[in-house]
Amino acid sequence: MNLGIGILFKMPTHAPTRLFSFMSPLAVDIWLYVVAAYVLVSSTLFIVARFSPYEWINPHPCIPDAESIKINQFNLADSFWFTVVTLMKQGCDMNPKSMSTRIIGAIWWFFTLILISSYTANLAAFLTVERITTPIESVEDLAHQSKIRYGTLRNSSTMSFFRDSKFPIYQKMWQFMEKHPENFVTSYEEGRKRVLQGDYAFLMESTMIDYMVQRDCNLVQIGGLLDSKGYGIATQMGSEWKDKISLSILGLQENGELQMIYDKWWKSPGLTCTDELKNKDGKANPLGLGNIGGVFVVLLLGLVAAMVSAFLEFMTQRSRQRTALASIMLD
Repeated sequence: MNLGIGILFKMPTHAPTRLFSFMSPLAVDIWLYVVAAYVLVSSTLFIVARFSPYEWINPHPCIPDAESIKINQFNLADSFWFTVVTLMKQGCDMNPKSMSTRIIGAIWWFFTLILISSYTANLAAFLTVERITTPIESVEDLAHQSKIRYGTLRNSSTMSFFRDSKFPIYQKMWQFMEKHPENFVTSYEEGRKRVLQGDYAFLMESTMIDYMVQRDCNLVQIGGLLDSKGYGIATQMGSEWKDKISLSILGLQENGELQMIYDKWWKSPGLTCTDELKNKDGKANPLGLGNIGGVFVVLLLGLVAAMVSAFLEFMTQRSRQRTALASIMLD
């Protein structure tokens, strides 16, 4: 029994594909964090490998005491190369040897596993979910543009609403409609056809909009209602039927019979659009820090653990060297 003025519009079209749409599954800040994580992990790997005594190897095993020619496979360039190769899930001929560098490698592999799995899953959603674009989302959008024409049923209550309105935005819309009288239509059917032709919005009562969008899947209501009013039944002044009719209507509302009647005539099976067709505007959202931020925390904790491990390795090796030196001096 309640209604208002709404906007009838053609179902929005598909958004044009973008050249860099492959980056859509992840939010911009996530891409920046991934780059930062790559630089941080590569730098940490380089420092830890230099600090850990177990990453220094003898390239000439036939010379057992060649301490002066020991090399470290993780120089700065190779550290960055190891990180990017493992990020892309490719093989690498460099393998960490110490516990500290293995911790970095393991935690980075875990990070890339979660990141790539999340990216792949969301990329599939972006490729399968139909992306649509809506040129207008509300009456404000409609009033502040000139590409899409709009109008009402000529000599209707909706037309009177805009003509007599005191709200600036509705006054602006009325001035536009007065300047373009060809946008007024003489029937609802004419308005529906003009909407389907494109670039036209039809301002009409919400009950008729509900009826039309239920039967034509190419139509949609944009935004909410511009006003609110209700249907009523007129009786003679002082009529005994006034209270009886009012109580009967309230009873029909309370027991749900009015809703059942509405569903019968507005949402008859076989005549209305299916939920699948009316829900074509589902959108996949890019993954943000709130979705996969935890994996960055795990990565940082892993790097801290690797640095602690490298420090312990260094101290252990130093202690062994002191013990060996003391033993030699005693001999």
